[in-house]
Amino acid sequence: MNAFVLQQPAYPWAIPAALAVIVVWRMLRRHRFASFPLARLLSARHYRASRLRQAPTVAAAAVLLLIALALSEPVLPYSERKVTSRGVDLALVLDLSSSMQELMGGKQGAATRLVTTKKALIDFIARRPDDRIGLIVFSDYANVVSPLTLDHQYLRVGMIDDKTLAEEGLTAIGDGIATGSALLARMKLERGSGRQVMVVFTDGEHNFGEDPLVTLAKADEAATRVHMVGIDLNEVAKTRPAVLKLADAVRGYGGRYYDATSGAQLPAASASIDSLEKGTLVQTRYVRNRPVFHYFTIPAVVLLCMVFALRAVPYFVDVT
Repeated sequence: MNAFVLQQPAYPWAIPAALAVIVVWRMLRRHRFASFPLARLLSARHYRASRLRQAPTVAAAAVLLLIALALSEPVLPYSERKVTSRGVDLALVLDLSSSMQELMGGKQGAATRLVTTKKALIDFIARRPDDRIGLIVFSDYANVVSPLTLDHQYLRVGMIDDKTLAEEGLTAIGDGIATGSALLARMKLERGSGRQVMVVFTDGEHNFGEDPLVTLAKADEAATRVHMVGIDLNEVAKTRPAVLKLADAVRGYGGRYYDATSGAQLPAASASIDSLEKGTLVQTRYVRNRPVFHYFTIPAVVLLCMVFALRAVPYFVDVT
């Protein structure tokens, strides 16, 4: 741990002034006394007052010092700590092909598939505060919007729209899965994290790029569980061999395939995944300028209580 830094270093300089005030105050309140011509007879060591009687005064001076340091806003400029929480490493893979701009269910006045999916994603993320979540989008090619992070506001799901992957319109599901796997693998290599999960949201059939069956197999070899949500697929698309094979492969590797044909079913699918995926995640959290004023305030309170306690004992009462 690094040494703490005082952000307001001027406060400790007030200590000499405070001690001077205390000395003057004690001099003004000294009691009058009568001298005794035979006082020299009491000069032997065993007649002198014990230095232990000064303990309350020393403790009070230490309290002043600690309070001054606490008021100086001490911070650790850089620190880290490991935190164990109930979470997983989670990659969200979102289809941005041109068909995602179609209306959900083909109904006039309904939101587009992309808008509906984004709402479900935002709700899903909000329910999983302890997960490290990354976001990937794909159309002709896959792109990482955000690496895995605990700062979920950084994911910026709301900013994704049809302009995010302009000039693209195909559905490269395999590339999306491969990019998600690479993102999770990098995190596992760097931090040795535990359980890893991927959720793919798509409204169509793979028609470009890597074969999703191959990338699914590679994800399974890397111990990544893949779930998939089919968004508003029509009846014809549901019966196509490529779609059926992909759904069977997802289930075969231990994942779930959800058919969300309405705006209500999509959040339900997300909620089901949320209930399935739980795990233990060890995180290293880095903190900059962490306040440590309690390092000084707690001892100051303890010493102050000791001063009052000692002053209640007649032995420590200052009668001069």
